Amino acid sequence: MVDCYSAPGLMPFEQALETMLAAITPITDLENISLAASLGRVLSTDITSPINVPPHNNSAMDGYAFAHASLAKQASLSLAGRSMAGQPFAGVCGAGECIRIMTGAKMPTGCDSVEMQENCQVVGESVKFLGQSKLADNVRYAGEDIKQDQLVFTQGRRLSAIDIGVLASLGINKLSVFRQLNVALIATGDELKALGEPLGSGDIFESNSYALAAMLKNLNVNVINFGVIADDENAIRSAFIQADAQADAVISSGGVSVGDADYTKLVLEQIGEIAFWKIAMKPGKPFAFGKLPNSVFFGLPGNPVSAMVTADLLAMPALIKLQNCHPTPAITLKAKTITDLKKSPGRMDFQRGVLSYDHTGELMVNSTGSQGSGILTSISSANCYIVLPAEQGRVPAGDVVNVRLFERYFAS
Repeated sequence: MVDCYSAPGLMPFEQALETMLAAITPITDLENISLAASLGRVLSTDITSPINVPPHNNSAMDGYAFAHASLAKQASLSLAGRSMAGQPFAGVCGAGECIRIMTGAKMPTGCDSVEMQENCQVVGESVKFLGQSKLADNVRYAGEDIKQDQLVFTQGRRLSAIDIGVLASLGINKLSVFRQLNVALIATGDELKALGEPLGSGDIFESNSYALAAMLKNLNVNVINFGVIADDENAIRSAFIQADAQADAVISSGGVSVGDADYTKLVLEQIGEIAFWKIAMKPGKPFAFGKLPNSVFFGLPGNPVSAMVTADLLAMPALIKLQNCHPTPAITLKAKTITDLKKSPGRMDFQRGVLSYDHTGELMVNSTGSQGSGILTSISSANCYIVLPAEQGRVPAGDVVNVRLFERYFAS
């Protein structure tokens, strides 16, 4: 049986990822920004709550607030006032009394329970309670969500839309975050044409930088796009030197294979240090990682599927660490494959699939079809990887396989 070491120079996927992450030093530069501008930014400090949320006991229902002990003696209580959201009842609710209350309104002094209005009947200035009320029904307590001085978020958290809502509920308007990364994109290849240019014989439209820029946008980084660079050693060297001067990370696509015109690896060896080149994974064997004088670089394959998969599984985790952001563990599941899966032993394979439930509720995964490194639609129609170990061979339909859900920045 062929194993992942059978081809000289091929590093196992897990080792490549571990080696790369160990070589990344997170940024430490800080910025102070407003809460409104914080989506996707990474916290540089822990956040503790300055207040209770909610700040006071309040009603979870439209209805009537009262002291539960009052109902032990009578089924009707005198209506003594109203408590509205933002306009609380200012007095004290006495024994035998109740207060009309709206959802979110502060619980009046003397009240410990709320009965929803559907279970009450108003007769003049009296309210009859029709059901069996329970002590503390429909009351939301101060600090029930977040208590004062409670740790809410830790340093390194990437803020989501809901996180921003949580911080707003604490009255926090200014945040300290790590600065945004600057990431340079370089596409190499004489056959690549920019959108809007006419295609000549043998030409194709350059697509990698568009997909990569969109993925990077979901990481909230500043993208510096150098466009298409010709397969010329001097032009590629000049582009890398300029990119290194401006960016924290440089991502190239193309030129890291073994063709006569693949100069990227040569240039990187001249002006930087290559940690590894070639990984025992499919798609994406020709992937390079290393360091330039001022930045880290990721050399992606030119084929679009290989470029996207290596960007997702290798470059993105490294950039997340570079951002000083806590990574989110990948979600992996087991599912029965509906289709036969072609594979030869030798490299870890990340085939594209569609995960779903069958009519019995069992998880099933279906291949998206042709898994060629040029079939970009194999990703756009997928929601997961079918992860097949290096030593794995062909998988017949009906076998259980491991699947890995796409990350949020990668999902369609």
